[in-house]
This record gives sequence, structure tokens and C-alpha cells, in this order.
Amino acid sequence: MNQEVIKVNNVTMRFNLERERTDNVKEFFIKKIKRRLQIDSFVALENVSFTINKGEVFGLIGDNGCGKSTTLKIISGIITPTVGQVEVLGSISPLIELGAGFDIELTAKENILLNGLTLGYSKKFIESKQQEIIDFSELKDFMDVPLKNYSSGMIARLGFSIATLVKPDILIVDEILSVGDMGFQEKCENRIQELMAGGTTVLIVSHSIKQIEKLCNRVLWLDHGHMVALGKTAEICDCYKRKDFRGMNDNEIT
Repeated sequence: MNQEVIKVNNVTMRFNLERERTDNVKEFFIKKIKRRLQIDSFVALENVSFTINKGEVFGLIGDNGCGKSTTLKIISGIITPTVGQVEVLGSISPLIELGAGFDIELTAKENILLNGLTLGYSKKFIESKQQEIIDFSELKDFMDVPLKNYSSGMIARLGFSIATLVKPDILIVDEILSVGDMGFQEKCENRIQELMAGGTTVLIVSHSIKQIEKLCNRVLWLDHGHMVALGKTAEICDCYKRKDFRGMNDNEIT
């Protein structure tokens, strides 16, 4: 029997966008009191519902601005939805924004400790795993270099190496696999396969449809914050590549 570890129920996310610029808090409240403050509401997600089972590799696809990253941030607990509920069973290791949780003024070695503590690991545990992280990231010669001198690919290597340090219950990856070189991307994909074998649930956002097709069991297609389709990877990706909104079976269109 499949165990549901993530439940997203009727989630809507609205952001307020201020039309006029206010330079300080006082000006903001004056305009608000005088009703001169114009705020538009941007709906990033609307009435989105789906579940993910333990051990699945679940992909989110769609054009820029469709709500993929917003969905991952809500599941990770970074932001709270305007409407709806999200239930998560297990610990989450998120790789949502490149460099998130890092201090670019510190060295890579110092950031391993900082980021590991942020993820909830003890100092003793992180130190015992430090060499493993260094070996996987292939950054041995740059451990004492501040991150501000790192390329985006090097930061991606370090972030992924820390996040997959142990087998988390849920791993969330947002575009980070597309930053490194081909060799490291393949290495990351192999690590994801290992995590899957150990029962880890993986959520992936990627503009690389080939990567989604290679790794994912199921895929959710989002368009302007709305669910287009949810189902088997091959069929959903095929329709997405053709931008065929009518190509789904009726029970797969949401």
C-alpha cells in the first residue's frame, strides 16, 4: 500500500503587488489612510491539489512564472499559502535557491558546518561527514576559499553534497541540477537514484524535460498557477513539449 508523505489540498497563493513606490513606513501608512495606496493581487497558484507517495520522484514542469518554485516553497514551509493546507510526513532537505543558507564571506569548509547546523545536524555529526561532502563535491582544492569567489556551479556542487549528506525523508531540488557540468549532473542523478532505493521521496523542478523524463515517476504540469495535468511522466511530458492542453485523458486533467 502506498504511503502518502505529501498532501497539497486546495492551495491558493496570492501576493500583493504595490503599484506605487513608498520610500518609508510613514509614507506607506499615510497613503493607506488616505486610500491612495494601490495594491494589486497576483495569484501565483490557484486551487492546486495533489499527493505524493513515499519513494516517488515527482516532477513539476511548466513555463517560467507558472508556480513551480512557489509550490516547492509552500511544501518546504518557507511560505504559507493564502488558502488551503499542506501536510508533510517526514524531514525535508530543500535545495530551492542557489546559495540559500550559505554565507558568501565564509569559506566552503565553514559553510559546510553552517549549512549542516541549519539542516538540524549536530556539529559532531557534520565534522564526521565533512570529508565525504568534500569528496562528493570534488572541491578539495577550494575548501578554504570564500564562497564569494565560487562559480554558481561550484556552489551547486557544495549545496547538493550537503543536502544529500544523509538520506533525508524528502529531498526538494529546484533547478540546481542544471547548473553544474554534465559529469556532476550525472553524479547527482545517480545519488538521487540511491536515495530513491532507500525510500527517499524526491521533488524536482527542472526546465530540462530530458532530466524529468529520466528521473521522475509522475509529473505535474502547471500553467499560470493552474494545474493542467497530473500523471505518468512520458504522457505528461509529451503533451507539454507539444503544448497540447487537450491531449490528456479526462481523468488526468485537473
